[in-house]
Amino acid sequence: MLDTLESKIRHIQVYSNKIVDELLAGEYHSVFKGHGMEFNEVREYEHGDEIRTINWQITARVGRPFVKRYVEERELTLFFLVDLSGSGSFGSGKKSKNEVAAELCALLAFSAIKNSDKVGLIIFTDRIEHIVPPGRGKQHVLRIIRELLSFQSPGAGTDIRLALDYFGHLHAKKSVAFIVSDFQDEGFEDAMSLISKRHDLIAVSISDPAERSLPAAGLLTLRDPETDETVVIDTSSARVRRRFKEAAASRRARLSDILVRRNVDEIAISVEKDLVSELIRFFKTRERRGQHG
Repeated sequence: MLDTLESKIRHIQVYSNKIVDELLAGEYHSVFKGHGMEFNEVREYEHGDEIRTINWQITARVGRPFVKRYVEERELTLFFLVDLSGSGSFGSGKKSKNEVAAELCALLAFSAIKNSDKVGLIIFTDRIEHIVPPGRGKQHVLRIIRELLSFQSPGAGTDIRLALDYFGHLHAKKSVAFIVSDFQDEGFEDAMSLISKRHDLIAVSISDPAERSLPAAGLLTLRDPETDETVVIDTSSARVRRRFKEAAASRRARLSDILVRRNVDEIAISVEKDLVSELIRFFKTRERRGQHG
């Protein structure tokens, strides 16, 4: 078990570093530029400097003009609020939703530390399970990856509102918060509104294709990993398959509506698709909006 865990961590580390160096680092920096300007120094006025930057107090004292110099307040703090409830263990292909969540956090975390930003983690189910305070450096990111991959808990349900409320009380300074979940929960809208006003909140919705449509495979027993309830359905029925697909589309539309109404950006990840492409698409969209906003 330990060897398997360490090999997974090593694989994600190598994979993430390569992708970050080749594709993501520049995209990350262009999108998450910091939250303002900070005072850096006072220097003597030079031709072309803006009049509004003149420090009149020093200018009057010295007898010649001086200006204030500001630099971008670069340092950011990223927080991952990761839902590792029972439904995340599902995967109809090679990877479960939880494994994809770990890979996505790794890519973003390595991008962050390459820009000298801090990264923190909150793991939740229907309770707050584990916290890693914000920090920098490769070993800190590897700790976050290890916590995500090794996590086990009897807490099977999901409480997104609890996680958002907890984060709001834990971290007051404006930061970038990724809420990573399959969003099989309700009642989190007000908490999301509050956090999105104080922080740059981004929803990462992770889904599996088997949750959106059913194959014609006869009788299937489906178990809800969060409630442990089971149901037998006849997938040979076109009507059953259609209703299943319509219900999944309705849930998807409802989540989209919630996020749009609360001005929360979304990265929609399906486990069978290329994660890096989805991240780059998100960065490009945000960068274009920033240029025209």
